[in-house]
Amino acid sequence: MARITAGVATSHVPLLGVGIDQGKMEEDYFKPIYAGYEWSKRWIADPENKPDVVILVYNDHATAFDMNLIPTFAIGCAEEFQPADEGWGRRPVPVVKNDADFAWHLAQSLILDEFDMTIINKMDVDHGLTVPLSLMFGQPAEWPVKVVPLAVNVVTYPPPSGNRCYALGEAIRNAVESYDKDLKVQVWGTGGMSHQLQGPRAGLINKEWDQRFLDDLTADPLRLRHIPHIEYLRETGSEGIETVMWLIMRGALGGDVKELHRHYHVPGSNTAVGHIVLEAAP
Repeated sequence: MARITAGVATSHVPLLGVGIDQGKMEEDYFKPIYAGYEWSKRWIADPENKPDVVILVYNDHATAFDMNLIPTFAIGCAEEFQPADEGWGRRPVPVVKNDADFAWHLAQSLILDEFDMTIINKMDVDHGLTVPLSLMFGQPAEWPVKVVPLAVNVVTYPPPSGNRCYALGEAIRNAVESYDKDLKVQVWGTGGMSHQLQGPRAGLINKEWDQRFLDDLTADPLRLRHIPHIEYLRETGSEGIETVMWLIMRGALGGDVKELHRHYHVPGSNTAVGHIVLEAAP
């Protein structure tokens, strides 16, 4: 059967995609940010660790969805997805190839498990999805894994609660384990960490809060699932709520996990850049 082997979480700051695309990785500003991903790139390139499929949890930034259509949870079930044009042309990255049979199985299982998933068969994917792939795989001619896009609304109020996101992760685990093909699956949660991009608190970064969140992904995940929206807003800024998507990843890993790698850097384009790799218990 299919099984979840690991979870990855990372910020998806658009500037980090620009830095890779424009060859700025060795510049003084960018170098310490990308250095934290070198271990992860080596780790995921190892055949023992490389997944067949990544379920990539991200948020759309008014590219595929706008105020006319706001799905709380959406799953991409098409064969492939083009990188989006976010105003300056499509990123020079490969087309995202899906495992459509597996994605349809996930959709069916999650809906029958009482999660109201929106099924998407045509959408472009923006930096929320492509930047994490670039950070983990660099600049290949083709992405070396299949990718199931799972979009979460954390842009327009009301977003889903941390508890609901964690529960969705648990349902994803059940869905993966009920698939009858032998697949190695990773779940990635993206976005965050603390940041606010507008208003009087623009530039807000809360290192202490972020570090405790990273600690408790292994030490006390049940605390994280019950953090209310208002605490994210107060402590991590208006965009810090993106971190609830990391809880989908954590819920999918089950009880015990092992932290393999962690990276935290401030700032990355007015954002706290966070990254962690967790190994699922056998």
